[in-house]
Amino acid sequence: MDIFKVFTIEAAHRLPHVPEGHKCGRLHGHSFRVEIHVAGEPDPHTGWIMDFADIKAAFAPLYAQLDHHYLNEVEGLENPTSERLAMWIWERLKPALPQLSEVAVHETCTSGCRYRG
Repeated sequence: MDIFKVFTIEAAHRLPHVPEGHKCGRLHGHSFRVEIHVAGEPDPHTGWIMDFADIKAAFAPLYAQLDHHYLNEVEGLENPTSERLAMWIWERLKPALPQLSEVAVHETCTSGCRYRG
């Protein structure tokens, strides 16, 4: 079974490696929607895989680094594509959240990626 918690991150970025004149090469912002998924079997006593509050607590330090920041200035996100953002979150969250099964990043309402480590 898989559960998830959704976070919204308001952040600016630009993509430095796109072709000249590409709109994503200019500074712009997104309301990124980030899904943090954990997998496991529900505990027979509690009935849940884990407390959603535990997911929120594990993600809080990363959220603080990303929300209302310029992503290009965050160490490891110098080229902050959705793909790189998903991997960046995974690499930092997995040690604190061993049951992590997926990180999904929605850059817009219609575009995003899923990373499963």
